[in-house]
Amino acid sequence: MINYENLSNKDKLKLLQTLKNRFDKNLKRHLGFHWDNIEIKLNNQPIKLKALYNMEITCGEPDVVDYDSKSNEFIFFDCSKETPKNRRSLCYDDDALESRKKFKPEGSAFGMAKELGIELLSEKDYYYLQSFGEFDTKTSSWLLTPKEIREKDGAIFGDSRFGRVFIYHNGAESYYQVRGFRGKIRI
Repeated sequence: MINYENLSNKDKLKLLQTLKNRFDKNLKRHLGFHWDNIEIKLNNQPIKLKALYNMEITCGEPDVVDYDSKSNEFIFFDCSKETPKNRRSLCYDDDALESRKKFKPEGSAFGMAKELGIELLSEKDYYYLQSFGEFDTKTSSWLLTPKEIREKDGAIFGDSRFGRVFIYHNGAESYYQVRGFRGKIRI
């Protein structure tokens, strides 16, 4: 599922076209941004382009949502309507995975994010994503958990129900068929 090799030219061109089409279709997410500037940055960062490819093939539908003028980086989030289909049924992190004695999931959100080359969305990121529409109305997404919660074996996740965003907590070792994670990358 995850591509560890360099992208072929064919895959690279297909990914760039997919990202451009999504960019053009969702202009409200990136008012004032120009695709040509983004494409130049993408072409100059093959490792991050590969991470975007990994986001795409795991059904994340990455799109540009912000620009950090201090670091001169565009910020991509997973913008799939529901938590990415190929990143579900995971506990929060590898410590939680190890603590599970029975019925272990195949992996952890944190571990898979690292493999993909991305970061989990924070609570602040999640609220920002939700400002573009309703996401996770049937699923939920693990979020980067504050240290003081994680130290107590907990983790947080978010979803959208009844027209509003909810942030909840759960044991970090828990996993559900409809809970996955969303990621981000700065380019």
